[in-house]
Amino acid sequence: MIKYTEDHEWLKVEGDSATVGITHHAQDALGDVVFVDLPTVGGTLAQKDVAGVVESVKAAADVYMPVSGHITEVNEALRSDPSLANTDPLGAGWFFKVKLADKSQLDALMDEPGYTTFSANA
Repeated sequence: MIKYTEDHEWLKVEGDSATVGITHHAQDALGDVVFVDLPTVGGTLAQKDVAGVVESVKAAADVYMPVSGHITEVNEALRSDPSLANTDPLGAGWFFKVKLADKSQLDALMDEPGYTTFSANA
């Protein structure tokens, strides 16, 4: 299951864990990504906390925690090649993995059709 936030993050949920990244819409708006700041593995963040930063040639943007949870892994490949966020944002350009603290928070997030409509008007 994939869910989306109004801040243009996506979550691929598998059991009680999720992989998080930025959407195609976000990377299009940012332009060429040149740097990412990822959260600390082992840290616990609440929903809506700033989990990282994406810097591009145009702007810098915060990456928000879509759900509360414990950071279990970060994408080290993204540190050495931030352009993965542009070339494969829903695949190799993922940002971090999180163990979900409260799965009910997923209910407030958008599914793909809902996000497609939302981002078309963003």
